Amino acid sequence: MIPLPAGPRAPGLVQGIHLAYRPDRFFEECARRYGDCFTLRVPIGAPQVVFTSPAAVRDIFTADDEALCAGAANGILRPLLGAHSLLLLDGARHARERRLMLPPFHGERMLAYGHIMREVTDRVLERWPVGRPFPVQTEMQAITLDVILRTVFGVEGAALDRLRSLLRRLVSMVTNPLLLWPRLQVDLGPLSPWGRFVRVRDAVDRLLFAEMARRRNAESGERADVLSLLLEARDETGAPMRDEELRDEMMTLLLAGHETSATALSWTLHHVLGRPDVLAALRAELRAVVGDGPLAPEHVAQLRYLDATVKEALRLTPVVPDVGRLLTRPMRIDGRDLPAGVVAAVCIYLVHRRPDVWPEPERFDPTRFIDRRTSPYEFLPFGGGVRRCLGMAFALYEIKIVLAEVLMRVELQPAPGSRVRLVRRSITFAPSSGMPVVVTAHAA
Repeated sequence: MIPLPAGPRAPGLVQGIHLAYRPDRFFEECARRYGDCFTLRVPIGAPQVVFTSPAAVRDIFTADDEALCAGAANGILRPLLGAHSLLLLDGARHARERRLMLPPFHGERMLAYGHIMREVTDRVLERWPVGRPFPVQTEMQAITLDVILRTVFGVEGAALDRLRSLLRRLVSMVTNPLLLWPRLQVDLGPLSPWGRFVRVRDAVDRLLFAEMARRRNAESGERADVLSLLLEARDETGAPMRDEELRDEMMTLLLAGHETSATALSWTLHHVLGRPDVLAALRAELRAVVGDGPLAPEHVAQLRYLDATVKEALRLTPVVPDVGRLLTRPMRIDGRDLPAGVVAAVCIYLVHRRPDVWPEPERFDPTRFIDRRTSPYEFLPFGGGVRRCLGMAFALYEIKIVLAEVLMRVELQPAPGSRVRLVRRSITFAPSSGMPVVVTAHAA
């Protein structure tokens, strides 16, 4: 029997509590004590062998995806996203779904989405109060949710309002990491936590299936939203995606897509507001590139310092802290033999903090990403290999447009007395209390 690397000896429940309520400190303590590789045992799933070296990341991201299965490792997400979600598929099924879903997220379609992103952002910014603290993450979620609903689902009017309301309720429920524990996923009626979730999820499903049926029965038009494009997509055999598959992919994009982008925006603002020099450099670049006119999609590629700032925020505070692959056969990773049945996990949070790769890793320094090509095994906020996040280009584009609009249109500062720390929201790392801020002035 192949022994696993050393790791914490605390009971699995205790390790799970550490990961839920003090995950950053727990990861850092494990790295200090056990080095580049350690084993965690939690109440959910197989033992996790956690790797933090670029060499191990390369081994994992370039391995045969039938030997290292990401979908099987993500099983805890099935009740939230559905069995057909791209995040839960492996092998040929994953490859088929990814090929079908990739086209809407690249090329000229991205530029078309940019106008919607700016319009939604401007509308939300207009309502921000002056002089009164508010959690900026909630506002970022309002922006990214509307962007997803309009660009991905293409809904407007009453349908938009209804779906927005339901998804806000759904997201507020699933951010509790304990809800991922199967033993707590018991429907004890509409007043129980899981019972409330199931009923809201079912209401969302009814809306999604009704909209799909309406689109299928309508004449094909010039709609450019992702759902319309996916309804027309065909695989190599000429087969379309079934409604159940579309539902799960839409739920994945609606839930995962907007929550992660909102969190990345909140973290970026947190870092920028703490560095007046970075804030000044960003505004100088925006004045030079955009001038007095509105931000246009073609401006985004010219904002090099803004791009570097977003990447540095994703380095220091990655939204998703780790990714895992379930071994279907024994393998050697970075010189270590592992048995089948364990999860090989890449801790993105720790890889991004390696002092041998990132000097002074705790310092926020956007210039790290100016005129530097980063290795995909050293900088990996969207995962890597064939499982790299499908919406990476969309998310980065959206984050930069929203951040640019915020910096050009309002003066922000951290709320007095607020102290932001890292907390877990479901599978993500987010700023505590929604990162409270105060608007001191709106642009003229």
